[in-house]
Amino acid sequence: MLIRFCIIFISFLLTIKFAFADIVDVNNKQIQELLKNNIPIVDIRRSSEWDQTGVVPNSILLTFFDKEGNYNYDEWYEKLRLEIDQGKPIILICRTGRRTQIIAKMMEIKNFNNVIYNAKSGITSWIKEKLITVKPGY
Repeated sequence: MLIRFCIIFISFLLTIKFAFADIVDVNNKQIQELLKNNIPIVDIRRSSEWDQTGVVPNSILLTFFDKEGNYNYDEWYEKLRLEIDQGKPIILICRTGRRTQIIAKMMEIKNFNNVIYNAKSGITSWIKEKLITVKPGY
């Protein structure tokens, strides 16, 4: 009886582990390698922020939080799904990495099953290291 319970419990734990996204914090060097491997980068900032700093080349521009901090996760997620194939890993980037960490956790809770790479220091670090940015292409 105890063995059966242990097997069921372990199966349950394995199921839970695979039901959530893997969130991996990455630095700029790692982001550059991921981009070379065609991992898409999603910039979740607002258009005013994109205009101010530029964006990483080939970024998917998909605002998450509005100016007041409001968001509609389901609407954003539907737009993301139009851009990203099911099961494909993604890179999330914002100004400093704080907002993308929040979004990655939301995605994990909602059973997003892709690997999520979080640009842990955001576009500010990208610019500080003098890496290439481009004007946003709306």
